[in-house]
Amino acid sequence: MLNKIVLMGRLTRDPELRRTDSGIAVASFTLACDRDYSGKDGAEKQTDFVDIVAWRHTAEFVSKYFAKGRMAVVSGRLQIRLWTDKEGNKRRSAEIVEESVYFGDSKRDGNGQQSGQQQPSQASYQDAPGYDSAYVSDFAQIEDDDSDLPF
Repeated sequence: MLNKIVLMGRLTRDPELRRTDSGIAVASFTLACDRDYSGKDGAEKQTDFVDIVAWRHTAEFVSKYFAKGRMAVVSGRLQIRLWTDKEGNKRRSAEIVEESVYFGDSKRDGNGQQSGQQQPSQASYQDAPGYDSAYVSDFAQIEDDDSDLPF
């Protein structure tokens, strides 16, 4: 059977990292995903809030590099979890168990700035694994001049 979901949205809060009794990392967070359509009357777009659960290395990655407001692309599977509340009532919760999580924006965009407003600095790349600052001078900022495009 097929159970595959891909979502793109913004985190509504910082990821919450916990550990199981056996030390396995688990992170939970919520994505706010806008629907692609608005109502018949042209009203505001509706937003769905989807709970995401990440395990092991992905949980640690998400808790380290993602924060409230960052755009994320999550691929995973839908899981319906049955549980009992404090009053003894049986409840159901739907959540996405991640298979992969990707950045959906650049670090600058995630902080609420538009692309092209600010030159990238060496400090913005220091957290990236395998980044060597010796290569910063090899790159130059490209100007965004689309005026000569035919469309």
